[in-house]
Amino acid sequence: MTLNRANWYYMASLSANQIKYLRSLSQKKFRDEYGVFVAEGEKIVDEALRSDYKVKEVYYEKEIGRDAMSRITNLSSPSPVFAVIEKPNFSPDKIFDSLSNAQVTGVSKPLFLALDGVKDPGNLGTIIRVADWFGIDAIFAAPGSVEVYNPKVVQATMGAIFRKQVIYTDLADVCRKFSTAGLPVYGTFLDGKNLYENLPSDAKHGLVVMGSESFGISPALESLITNKLLIPPYPADALTSESLNVAIATAIICAEFRR
Repeated sequence: MTLNRANWYYMASLSANQIKYLRSLSQKKFRDEYGVFVAEGEKIVDEALRSDYKVKEVYYEKEIGRDAMSRITNLSSPSPVFAVIEKPNFSPDKIFDSLSNAQVTGVSKPLFLALDGVKDPGNLGTIIRVADWFGIDAIFAAPGSVEVYNPKVVQATMGAIFRKQVIYTDLADVCRKFSTAGLPVYGTFLDGKNLYENLPSDAKHGLVVMGSESFGISPALESLITNKLLIPPYPADALTSESLNVAIATAIICAEFRR
């Protein structure tokens, strides 16, 4: 892939202070302090440059040298390009305001995901890619979930992060807002109803809650779920794994909603 360098701000060398600053962005407290995050690799940086995100700095290995790149990278081996990107400020208010109108008009049929404490960066990154593929409108995440700007999450999205909003907020409030707007709130449970037999044929909109890797959906949210679903094993009475990986389960759920 050939990167579009028209809007690049890049440097031919890095000072010790610049390297220290760029290395610090591997930690959440410094990403929060400076209001930025990093992206690495030609595809991901190209996606950033094509998006509405503000790319503040781009460092190219051919310009700064492999040694400098190896000192700032978060990857196991240096990538050809490293970018510093300003964090956007997403708010759920605009989404909430649009819910009732969407239900009344039936025009947009919005479908959202809610992640209740997903901790693994690879899982979150994969879920964002899944949401991008299946046209999910946005993703809500409980405050205790892994940070979306964690370098491992960004890398796992393969650029999808620049097309999907991930909003950290109180999921109980989100569930109530959807129910008040007359929109269904789905959740995955081991005692839920068979997804393939009980999902309404017109199920194209609403909120789908996915639980954490270790504990599933929390009891506080379970009472707010209007439709409990199960991804059944095959055959139904077989001795199988205890559960599915949350990213894989999300992909199966989204595929069935879009089928």
